[in-house]
Amino acid sequence: MRQQKYKIYINGTPVFLTTAAGAAELGYEPGKTNYVAPYLGKKKMIRQYLDLVDKNKQVQNVVLYHNQLDALWADFQGCFTVLEAAGGYVRNDTGELLVFFRRDSWDMPKGKIDPGESPEQAAKREVQEETGLKEVELGSFLIHTYHSYRQNGEKILKKTWWYAMRTGESAVIPQVEEDIEEIRWVDPVAWLRSEPAVYPNIREVIEAGLAGV
Repeated sequence: MRQQKYKIYINGTPVFLTTAAGAAELGYEPGKTNYVAPYLGKKKMIRQYLDLVDKNKQVQNVVLYHNQLDALWADFQGCFTVLEAAGGYVRNDTGELLVFFRRDSWDMPKGKIDPGESPEQAAKREVQEETGLKEVELGSFLIHTYHSYRQNGEKILKKTWWYAMRTGESAVIPQVEEDIEEIRWVDPVAWLRSEPAVYPNIREVIEAGLAGV
């Protein structure tokens, strides 16, 4: 099934790439906080909107639409160095979710896919390395998330594959070399309601896991 929409977080602001019909379904009214525009086939336009999101903190949503979505997506990716990662939405036998705190935000285990690894293998390895869990059962694929950041002056676009996982273990060991300060098992519904400091893409993974996507 062909992708109908891409959602990329730039500094926490969602940038949507979609078709004209998809833009209408999103329903954002153009204005000071929402930017909605047809893509005219020039990468310069994409870069202008990326700079806008970087500099204007009032922007809440950006929607670029084009009926050849594959072409828009290819041009968008061409503005970045693209990296792929994988991670786990890990629950225990009582249904609690594993989350951890690092770099001022709550997160879930994930990391770069190594050469020769499948996303599934990378997701399981990252969970085991970052949490100390040994027995982890890989479940179904949930969603992809996309976010951008700068590294040594370079614009990076990271695509992360997320998988549901189960474990019968409860003892965890944070991987301190990855700046993990604390690991918790939480009730995912109550935890989200408490409005924790969590990146929006991580919130979307949890919501997808709860919905059984």
